[in-house]
Amino acid sequence: MIRLHISVYSDMVCPWCRIGKKNLSDAIAQWGDKTGEEVTVSYHAFLLDPSLPPEGLPFKQTMAAKMGGEHRLAPMLDRVKEAGAAVGVEFRWDRVTRMPNTVLAHRITALLPEDAREKWVEAVMEAHFEYGRDIAKQEVLMELANDLGFDAHGLAARLADGEGQAEVQADLDKAQGMGISGVPFFVIDNKFGLSGAYPAAEFVRAFEKIAEQRQG
Repeated sequence: MIRLHISVYSDMVCPWCRIGKKNLSDAIAQWGDKTGEEVTVSYHAFLLDPSLPPEGLPFKQTMAAKMGGEHRLAPMLDRVKEAGAAVGVEFRWDRVTRMPNTVLAHRITALLPEDAREKWVEAVMEAHFEYGRDIAKQEVLMELANDLGFDAHGLAARLADGEGQAEVQADLDKAQGMGISGVPFFVIDNKFGLSGAYPAAEFVRAFEKIAEQRQG
């Protein structure tokens, strides 16, 4: 049996990445129920705003400037909140005060075993979007790592040694080479690209087409 593999390019501070991640997870579960086949997923770094300083910036002021004013920001946040609620994902914009730089979080993703990365990405997104925690801060990330049962002290030492930087840069370079300008971006079987927070049903249809091509 040939497994489907999906490479996910995303940023933990991207709300549509969180919605797309949930849709993908639901699609994988549906595909497994339908076919019995396993789908493997790997997570890759992308930076929505590479110009952010390491400590991040104030959320509302930064986003309002990008959107062209607070009068445009509020409706956009409402749309995201509604889209999240429709698939069972919560966004608490009233708690989010920082637009964090996610390089450290991505570096930790690269340092973790492949089978631990999904729950790490999920935990970081949840901390930011639901609890308003500042995921640019190493101490916050270490608390999350500890809560997940990871070796936080070991991870901190590896970060201090510069580990994870090369892997993150390699992801960013590869994304640029593929022409990825927005996320989430999904690469299926290293050849089929899907851009955006696709509904679960659309993912399943894509899986079906790929399975048909394999058989054909």
